[in-house]
Amino acid sequence: MYKFSRKLPTALFQRSSILLYNIDYGFSFLSCVTAKSFQTDAADVLRKRKFVPPAPPKMAEGSLPTEVRVVVCGGGIVGASVAYHLALLGWGKETLLIEQHTVGGDSPLCASGFVGRYEPTYCELKLTEYSLDLIKELTEKNLPTGWKQVGSLNLARQFDRMTSYQRMKSIGKAWGISCEVWTPEECQAKCPLIDINDIKGGLWIPDDGVCDPHLVCLSLIQEAKRMGVRVIEHCAVKKIVTDSGKVQQIDTTSGKLSCEFFVNCTGFWAREVGTLSTPVVKIPLKSVEHHFLYTKPIEGLNPLTPFVRDFDGGVYFREKDGGIMAGGFEREAKVAYEDTAVPLSQKERELPPDWDHFHELLDELLRRVPALRTASLDRLSNALQAFSPDCKWILGEAPEIENYYVCAGMKTIGVAASGGIGRTLADLIVKGSTYLDLHTLDVNRFLGLHNNRKFLKDRCKEVPGKHYDVCYPFDEYQTGRNLRMSPIYPALKEAGAIFGQTMGYERPSYFDPNDIKDEFGIPRFRMAETRTFHKPAWFDLVASEYTACRERIGLADYSSFTKYDLWSKEREVVDLLQYLCSNDVDVPIGSIIHTGMQNPWGGYENDCSLARLNENHYMMIAPTTQQTRSLAWIRKNMPSHLKASVNVSDVTSMYTAICIMGPYSRVLLSELTDTDLSPKNFPFFTYKELDVGLANGIRTLNITHTGELGYVLYIPNEFALHVYSRIAQAGQKYNIQHAGYYATRALRIEKFYAFWGQDLDTFTTPLECGRSWRVKFNKPIEFIGRSALLKQREEGVKRMYVQLLLNGHDHEVDVWCWGNEPIYRDGKHCGMTTTTGYGYTFKKQVCLGFVRNVDEAGNKLPVTNDFVLSGHYEVEVAGIRFEAKVNLHSPNLPTKFPDKEREAYHATRDKPGQGDLLSYKF
Repeated sequence: MYKFSRKLPTALFQRSSILLYNIDYGFSFLSCVTAKSFQTDAADVLRKRKFVPPAPPKMAEGSLPTEVRVVVCGGGIVGASVAYHLALLGWGKETLLIEQHTVGGDSPLCASGFVGRYEPTYCELKLTEYSLDLIKELTEKNLPTGWKQVGSLNLARQFDRMTSYQRMKSIGKAWGISCEVWTPEECQAKCPLIDINDIKGGLWIPDDGVCDPHLVCLSLIQEAKRMGVRVIEHCAVKKIVTDSGKVQQIDTTSGKLSCEFFVNCTGFWAREVGTLSTPVVKIPLKSVEHHFLYTKPIEGLNPLTPFVRDFDGGVYFREKDGGIMAGGFEREAKVAYEDTAVPLSQKERELPPDWDHFHELLDELLRRVPALRTASLDRLSNALQAFSPDCKWILGEAPEIENYYVCAGMKTIGVAASGGIGRTLADLIVKGSTYLDLHTLDVNRFLGLHNNRKFLKDRCKEVPGKHYDVCYPFDEYQTGRNLRMSPIYPALKEAGAIFGQTMGYERPSYFDPNDIKDEFGIPRFRMAETRTFHKPAWFDLVASEYTACRERIGLADYSSFTKYDLWSKEREVVDLLQYLCSNDVDVPIGSIIHTGMQNPWGGYENDCSLARLNENHYMMIAPTTQQTRSLAWIRKNMPSHLKASVNVSDVTSMYTAICIMGPYSRVLLSELTDTDLSPKNFPFFTYKELDVGLANGIRTLNITHTGELGYVLYIPNEFALHVYSRIAQAGQKYNIQHAGYYATRALRIEKFYAFWGQDLDTFTTPLECGRSWRVKFNKPIEFIGRSALLKQREEGVKRMYVQLLLNGHDHEVDVWCWGNEPIYRDGKHCGMTTTTGYGYTFKKQVCLGFVRNVDEAGNKLPVTNDFVLSGHYEVEVAGIRFEAKVNLHSPNLPTKFPDKEREAYHATRDKPGQGDLLSYKF
C-alpha cells in the first residue's frame, strides 16, 4: 500500500528511479519507472478521483428560470415519474426537470421492458404494483406504452427453487397476487418454445407483462408538461450549493437557479453527481455490462408469449417485434467504465458485444429454447445496468444534505419500479411522508465504506449474479469481506467462528470447532451459509451455544451494534432526548432506558437503549443497521436552539462489545473486577464503569438484549483483547462457550423481543407491539409522535404483535418458517410473520408477527386482547398450514436457574396500561 501526496515533489520526476514510502514495509526501490511515465500515471490516478460533468453536445433548449421549488435532475423514466407525480400533487409549475442529453434517451435496445408484481419484500411489491397500474392507466388514456399483459412463467430446475415458489404462492395469496405453481407439462403448454427435460415445475403469474420503457417515459413527460412541469434538455448540473445543511442553489451548464429541493435521478451518473456538492452525497452504485440478444422475426411466434425466466440457468426471454429478445445474469459481471465517465448518449454507451463473456448464458438459452438454434440472429447488444451493493433500489433523502433526494440503482427493471418510486418521492417532498415503509430501500442503510470505489468494483461483479439466486435465509455476499473487524476477530476465528456480515462488520453467526485451520495451520476465514429451507446444517451447533447461554455462560461479540455518545455542558442533551424519545430519559445517573424514537405518526424511526453516564452525558446503543439512519434522524430533528450546544458522536468503532450471558455470568465477572455486582448494588437495567482484569474504563450494562441474565461490556479497543482473554480464561471453570448471532437470535425470539428492522419499522407504533409501558405521555417535554399515539390509544390499535408456537410441525422433515409466512385466524388471513426461528426450549417453531381485524368489506377494525386470544390460528409454511398457539406477552421459560430479575422483566406485555415491573432504589 503506497502513500501518495497530491503534490508530488518535482525532484522525484527528475530521476529515472524513484523511492516510494511503503507504510507497511518501509522504503522500496522502483528502478524501472521513468519520470515521464510516473508523472502521467500519477496524474491519471489523481484525475479519476474527481468527477467533472461532461459538457452537453448541444446548447440547452429553453431558458433556465432563476428560481423553482424542485429541480429533478435526470430525464430517464424515474425522473419522468418523479416530475409527473409532483405535478399530480399540484407542484407542476414549481418543478423543473433538467436532462444532460435528451429526455427518454434514444429508442432503447437496453431494457427488457418486464413489469412484474412480485418482489421479495412487501415494500418493493407495492411499488411495482403501483407502477403496473400506472402503465395500464396511461394505456387506457391512449398514451403510448407498448403494454401487453402476457404473464410471467418462472421455471425451476431444483427442488429448493420449487420450495421457494411454494413460499411465494403462499405469500402472494396473502398479498393479493394471483399465482399458481405448475407442473413441467403445464409450463410447456403455456409456452411451447421451452424444453422441459430438466424442469421440476414453475410459477405462473398471469398479471405480469411487458412494455416499452422509452414510450412510457415519453408519456409520463408529456403528462407532466401538460400539468405545468418545465423540461430543459442538454442542460447538465455542475454543482449543488448548500446553505446551513440544506439545498439552496443548482449551478448548471445553462446558468444558476435557486431551489428548495433537488432530486438526483441521474441513473449511471448518480454516484458521480453526488460528488458535486459539499458535503458529498454518498450513493453507492456501479454500472456493469448487460447483454441483450435479439433474433430476427420468427414465423408463427405468438405475440403473447409469456415473459419466461429460467432462474437456475440465469436467463430470461420474451417476444419482441416478432422475434425473441433474451438476456441473463452471469455469475460474475463485468464492471463498465471503471475509471472514466459514462458517455451521455445511449449510442455512445453501447459497448461492443462480448461473446466470450455471454457464451455461458447463450448455452443456457439454447438449452431452454431449442428454436433459437435455427433462428436468425439480429444483434447482440451490450448495454449498461446500474446496481447497488445489496441489489436493491436506492431512494430517499440523503443523510448529508436536507432536501436532497436520491433515486438510483434500478438494476434491469427501472420501468417496473418507476411509478411507485416516483409517487413515494413526490409524497416525501410534498407531504413529508408516504404510504409505505421504505427503510429497506433508504439511502440511509449504507455507510461510507459502501461507496468506496474498489469495494463497489468487487461487490458489483457479484451482485447481478445473485439477482436470480434462490433467496435462501441469511444469505451472504462473498465479496467485500474482512473489512470491519473487532479487535477480538482473530481470537474468534481461532475459536471456530463462522462469520456473517452486517453493515460491513464480520460478526460470528455460529461456531464450529471442526476444520478450523488450513493446511498451513492458520485459522481459516469461514462464511456462514444456510442454503436450505429445511433444518439447517448448523442446527446442533447453535443448540449447544443456546444451552450454554441458558445454563452456563455464553460469550457473544456485540461490537457491530451502533453506539453514540450524546452530551452537553448543561441540560440541553436531556431536553433533546426528551423531545426525540417516547420514554422518559430524565432518570437517575446509572440507569438504562429502553426507548423508541417515534416519527410524527407514532412509528419507530429508532429503537434503542440509553445509558445515562452522568448528568449531561448519555450513551446510545442501537441496531447495527441504524448507524447512518439514527444519526441522520437526530440531526434532522434537533431543534435549532440546541444545535450549538448538544454534541453527538458516533463511537461505534471506538468500542468492542462483549456480552456474557447465563446464570454464572455475575460470578464470573465478579472474579475479574473489584466492584460489588450484587443485585442491590448493580441491579438489572443499570450501568457502571468497571475495571476488568488490568483494564479500566469498561462501560458495563446489566442487560443482554436476549432476556438472559448477563452483561454487555463496552471496552475501549486497546483493552479488548486483554479483557476477552481474561474472560475466556476465567470462564473455563464454568465451561464458558462462544455464542453467535443465530443463538442470541433464537433466545430473543423465544423471549418475544422485537427488533427494529425485523419486527419494528416506521409504521409500527409502541401501542401495537406491547410497548405502551415504555411511552411516557406525561413527560414535561412533548415528544415527537405523542399526538398520534394519544389518538391511537383512544381509537384502539388496528394490529397487534403476537408470538405463535407451531403445533404438529416436525423440524426434522417439514419446511421451516423463515419470515413472511401468512397467519390465519379462524381460516381467514389476518397477518404475516416477521421474525421466526426454532425455539430450543419450546421444542417448536416460534413465529413473531402482527395480526389484524379486517371485516368482509376490507375495513380495518380495532384489535383487542380478547379478539386475539379468542381465535384459532394457523401459519402457512410453503403451502402447508400448521396450527399455532398465540401469546401476547413474553413467556417465562422453564429453567434450572430461576431468577427474580429475569422473570420480572417482560419486554412485550399484553396490557397496554401496565406499568414498569421493575422498581429499584438508586
